[in-house]
Amino acid sequence: MSRYPQFDRDSLHIRPLAERNHDLTLDIMLPLDQPNPLPHEEGLRLTARRMITARQQKRSIILAMGAHVIRAGTTPHLVDLMERGYLTHIACNGAGAIHDFELALIGQTCESVPRYISSGEFGLWKETSRLNEIITRAARDGLGLGEAVGKEILEGDYPHKKYSLFAQAYRLGVPVTVHVGIGYDIIYEHANCDGAAWGETSYRDFLIFAHAVTNLEEGVYLSFGSAVMGPEVYLKALAMARNVAHRRGESICHFTTLACDLIPIQGDFRQQAPKSDPQYYYRPYKTILVRTVADGGESFYVCGDHRHTVPSLHHFILEQAEHG
Repeated sequence: MSRYPQFDRDSLHIRPLAERNHDLTLDIMLPLDQPNPLPHEEGLRLTARRMITARQQKRSIILAMGAHVIRAGTTPHLVDLMERGYLTHIACNGAGAIHDFELALIGQTCESVPRYISSGEFGLWKETSRLNEIITRAARDGLGLGEAVGKEILEGDYPHKKYSLFAQAYRLGVPVTVHVGIGYDIIYEHANCDGAAWGETSYRDFLIFAHAVTNLEEGVYLSFGSAVMGPEVYLKALAMARNVAHRRGESICHFTTLACDLIPIQGDFRQQAPKSDPQYYYRPYKTILVRTVADGGESFYVCGDHRHTVPSLHHFILEQAEHG
């Protein structure tokens, strides 16, 4: 036993979600038939062409994303791409699972951090803590974290499951993996949280993710709004995949990467910035756009709002697939 005192979670006061003010509702969901927001963005157009080729060759098309991509209302576009075979794997952080779960359950998500951190109520909502029960069962049953959440929503009583990225991915057999950091998310505040279960199921997800990376040769890796998780998980999984490939006389070098985020990159994004430049420490830049494609891959960077970049990529794929 630890010699140090620990916080008593049983002393917390937990309120129902019905009493929480929400910043986002299902009104955020973007329609599939809207005009292309970025009709002249060549990086998205070229990546769309690579995704079409990867689909034809049955190669991995992996999307790693931050939770803001869900909050941007792009789930309909991502589900449509999965249904058409243009996304074979999605990776996200713990916040992505929480937002998806809440939207599926009550059609609302996102609380005011300034309001609820001031009152000591931030994250302490009864229904959201059900995720802890789901993950505890998942660890017992040998499921991955994302798999368990998707299965629960798809098969359970969730009124808005059609808007759940996790549920629709599970329906389609597309893995959604969740790569958590213990303590990062509101779920860890609750007394029913089993840290070992979260660690076990998220590590299982990492191995599922690493398996997807083994098929990345001639494939596509996308990173939307993930400054740390997407680049770092991908880097380790690629090292594992290349280790095995090299011993088999194979390679995982010729693939396309696309990073989309709100941060502008100054200069040539295909050349690594010097350590004296703060941009050097921006992981999507050096990891996704430079280092991992240095042996024969190709990279693109698009700076823009996810409400523009995701629908535009979707538009370019459908447009080019239709016209060959």
